[in-house]
Amino acid sequence: MNHFFLEFERPVVELENKVEEIRKYASVEGLDMSDELSRLEERTEEMRREIYSGLTPWQRVLVARHPKRPYTLDYIRLMMTDFVELHGDRCFGDDPAMVGGMGRLDGEAVMVIGHQKGRDTKENIRRNWAMPHPEGYRKALRLMKLAAKFGLPVISFIDTPAAYPGIEAEERGQAEAIARNLLEMSRLPTPIVVVVIGEGGSGGALGIGVGDRILMLENAWYSVIPPESCSTILWRTREKKEEAAAALKLTAEDLKELGVVDWIVSEPLGGAHRDTEKTAARLKGVLTAEIGALKEIPVAELVHQRREKFARLGVWEK
Repeated sequence: MNHFFLEFERPVVELENKVEEIRKYASVEGLDMSDELSRLEERTEEMRREIYSGLTPWQRVLVARHPKRPYTLDYIRLMMTDFVELHGDRCFGDDPAMVGGMGRLDGEAVMVIGHQKGRDTKENIRRNWAMPHPEGYRKALRLMKLAAKFGLPVISFIDTPAAYPGIEAEERGQAEAIARNLLEMSRLPTPIVVVVIGEGGSGGALGIGVGDRILMLENAWYSVIPPESCSTILWRTREKKEEAAAALKLTAEDLKELGVVDWIVSEPLGGAHRDTEKTAARLKGVLTAEIGALKEIPVAELVHQRREKFARLGVWEK
């Protein structure tokens, strides 16, 4: 029985639970109810397809926040071998909200960094709900520079509601740390592939978001501000969050159309959490192809193209 579901999934979950009840009843009573079960399973799949083919921007935000959704370390475990996590920024300390290290993707040595959420309250407190302090961004930058030194491609996984806005983060230079990463990533002499795997909130996401290719999972979101914060600022209430989500153009489809995202990686029906291994396999294939293509470009040209890519973003009139 499904113990956690999003409200818009309720009709599907009720059917799934009914299928499970009939299956148990048939097993206990020794009855053959395969035809009825088959019809119900088909109806369940059809209903799920109908729901997920018409998700609103706010509903996609909810899917991106699903507690069972795979996180950075899950993708690393499923896609890479020989991963060694590296710690610390060599200035202040280690930030568990940002993870990183070296590993192999299809035999290719790479440096991977990314935001990391927790699976329960205790772990979320330790990882600060994937909201990095300045030392998290400085750790990420240290690892990226190490990657450039040894000619390793960089893979960056984005999944954060925002950078941490606390007093201690400001005291240690949150804005400077993020700005420094934007500058250094724009000229880092090695391929960078960025993947928005869940939430892509504000400068917290952009702090590790400058790359040669920007990929985005189908049900992820990426925006200058989370919908609830936007609603609070514009309407003085969080209740307008659904309208804010629509106005922000934060879905993968919106961002692909705007030229912010290069590639949308499809998810299994119902979201990445319904088949984590399948999602990781799809993403691995795209990452392998993109890194292979980027390695063929001379470094000077690669950096030039990266800077031009971000300079072209946006629409304006003279």
